[in-house]
Amino acid sequence: MKKNIKTTGMKTASVVDVAAAQSTPSDAGAAAVTPQYHAVVGLDVGDRQSHYCVLDLNGGVVAEGAVKTTAASLRVLFEGKGRMRIALEAGTHSPWISRLLIALGHEALVANPRKLRLIAESDAKHDRADAQLLARLAHVGPALLSPIHTRSAQTQIDLTLIRAREVAVQTRTKIVNAVRGMVKSTGHRLPASPTLTFARKATEACPETLEAALLPLLRLVATLTDDIAAYDRLVVEKARAYPETEAIQTIHGVGALTAVAFVLVLNNDRARFKRSRDVGCYLGLKPKQRDSGMRSPQLGITKAGDPLIRRLATQSALYVLGPFGRDSALRRWGLVLASRGGKNAKKRAVVAVARKLVVLMHRIWITQEAYDPMRGVRVRPAA
Repeated sequence: MKKNIKTTGMKTASVVDVAAAQSTPSDAGAAAVTPQYHAVVGLDVGDRQSHYCVLDLNGGVVAEGAVKTTAASLRVLFEGKGRMRIALEAGTHSPWISRLLIALGHEALVANPRKLRLIAESDAKHDRADAQLLARLAHVGPALLSPIHTRSAQTQIDLTLIRAREVAVQTRTKIVNAVRGMVKSTGHRLPASPTLTFARKATEACPETLEAALLPLLRLVATLTDDIAAYDRLVVEKARAYPETEAIQTIHGVGALTAVAFVLVLNNDRARFKRSRDVGCYLGLKPKQRDSGMRSPQLGITKAGDPLIRRLATQSALYVLGPFGRDSALRRWGLVLASRGGKNAKKRAVVAVARKLVVLMHRIWITQEAYDPMRGVRVRPAA
């Protein structure tokens, strides 16, 4: 344990000593509020090895080192120590590491990388410096890290099913587009068909000279189509485990996939947002703002948050505004936006409807009321 630690010229050279170090600042006048932790740690997580930097409550570096990115090694390093504030960046390993640290009695802050340009754009970027910078930001103020809310283990497992389905869908789409493009490059065309029947129709219409190259890809498309159908059945079963999604599915255009993904992305915590309007901002459907003086340019959405639910919400909005969408107050509002003209009027209308849709989904999730499509629309009395 101690051979992984690089001392910094101080006598304290281990996390054990740091946790037992002074728990009050040196300035007696500043000790009115006693922190609920004994040290601040910055943890720069790597795939195989992670670097850490430990600060005392006065901001001085008291220990630095590296540890293997495994549960056993992290447990040896942090288990049984005094409560510490530990900051790490969001990434592949951050969910299970943060849950482990919390289980060991520490405070875990998962920093938002989009807000840490100070680290990403540093001219002297290396693991040791990143760990120290994370520790200093956590020491000065946790709000500077824009901490991310970590999902529970069960929620993450359930969400993996939906993400796996999304990978299969995207892979199938890429293969279909590639096959169509390769056939066009030889002067032929494949018949128009929905994705569900593409493999069969493309196999029948495939030029003989391209069969050796394209038939294996078409078999992959057929296999992926069957796998996606199996995923859909699993999602419907998963929706039964979250009965609160039944009310969300009363919205025409929102199915089990979108409803379950919405609940899981928000960590199955309907009280997480005080206002339903904040959900649209959280999912990155809010326009960017870069006002300066008298200049207020019109910008695109922030795209901050989970891209999966944002993509599903956009698909639902396209259905609501499409030819198969039922008459509703949301559809009428979106069609008015799309008809105002302009080059990107329809795209802006889809994004606006998607933003209103996630707000509506959150509100119905809270109230568990059935969706009223014509709510707020005045009906003229018959003559």
